[in-house]
Amino acid sequence: MMTAVPTSFYDLTREALRQLVVRWGFSSVHAARLWSYVHLERIEAWPLMVDLPARFRERAATELAFTRPDVAVETHSADGFTRKYLLALADGRQIETVLMRYTGRVTACISSQAGCAMGCVFCATGQMGFTRHLTPGEIVTQALHVDRVLRETGEGERLRNIVLMGMGEPLHNYDAVMTAVDILRDPNGLAFGAKKITLSTVGVVPGIIRLADEARPIHLAVSLHGATQAERAALVPVAKKWPLDELMDACCYYIAKQQRRIFYEWTLIEGKNDLPDNAHAVGRLLQGQEAQVNLIPLNPTAGYAGIPTGREAAKRFQQILAGYGLPSTIRQRRGIDIAAGCGQLAASQ
Repeated sequence: MMTAVPTSFYDLTREALRQLVVRWGFSSVHAARLWSYVHLERIEAWPLMVDLPARFRERAATELAFTRPDVAVETHSADGFTRKYLLALADGRQIETVLMRYTGRVTACISSQAGCAMGCVFCATGQMGFTRHLTPGEIVTQALHVDRVLRETGEGERLRNIVLMGMGEPLHNYDAVMTAVDILRDPNGLAFGAKKITLSTVGVVPGIIRLADEARPIHLAVSLHGATQAERAALVPVAKKWPLDELMDACCYYIAKQQRRIFYEWTLIEGKNDLPDNAHAVGRLLQGQEAQVNLIPLNPTAGYAGIPTGREAAKRFQQILAGYGLPSTIRQRRGIDIAAGCGQLAASQ
């Protein structure tokens, strides 16, 4: 007879934990206390949970496991602001998580899948292909790991922001990602505000529409990279499934429904999509939208031979966008020397 595999505690929202405890025949009060022990007090040892009855702890210990990934490799960037963690999951798969320091804030860039099925040509994760979706707990514990690192340094820093911009396409793993977001936003846990979480998608149209209909208040970033269907499809193969006009319709629907702007991401590749004509095409495409464009000079990967746009060309691109009333920023580069930058994560060292 096979032994039942315990449920990962970190896969559960507070309400799911309450329902589970009630099914065991215990008071929901115990679920609330257990949640506080783990998510507020960071206690995972059953003997230390002295407020919980011994009989409840015995049952919970057989049914629940505090499953966390192991740190296989920790790498520090020479910039002093970035750390990358290669994390080993329970089944041996590996993912990467990045801690990034900016002035006044610390951000965790977390993964939603092992690998990615979207195949963006300049992205190391896309080049490696898709392995599997992550569970809610495997997503949540990445943020908890960064939070624990900050607490242990004793420097008074706190994890302020989460970006779902690591390995994988978050909207391809919609249900697990949104469960993880609910856990991360729980006021009795890490308690991230909606403005502190950003989800980046390559343009999964059904996911964008569902996100709008469910009134999820997190920030949405859409990877654009091309302002015509042909140019975009050459860089982002999924554009063949969800063409640019369908993507724009979904984005306009999201903006109208949510009454909030979209961040469009544009990877600047020298001679490919960084010319004045490209900037004017972006301006015409997005003019009138409640939008901001994040300009990201290409980060190097082994599988793509493109060259990052220089500073002056990036500024020229930005000035042209301003002429269309589009605010934009040029992304600060972090951790390029340890392959921790945007598009560089590939679960390898």
